[in-house]
Amino acid sequence: MLSTFVLAASETAEHHGTDGTEWIIGGVTLLILLAMLGALMAFGAGREHS
Repeated sequence: MLSTFVLAASETAEHHGTDGTEWIIGGVTLLILLAMLGALMAFGAGREHS
């Protein structure tokens, strides 16, 4: 069973395209995380420290 996953991973690694999809996914993920950080800073700024 593990060998099936290793084989699939190695085939995927060999088929590395240069279409930029991984950059788009990474950029969208970064944008979501930064938006969540901004929301945390915006809504957490008005609270007193406990």
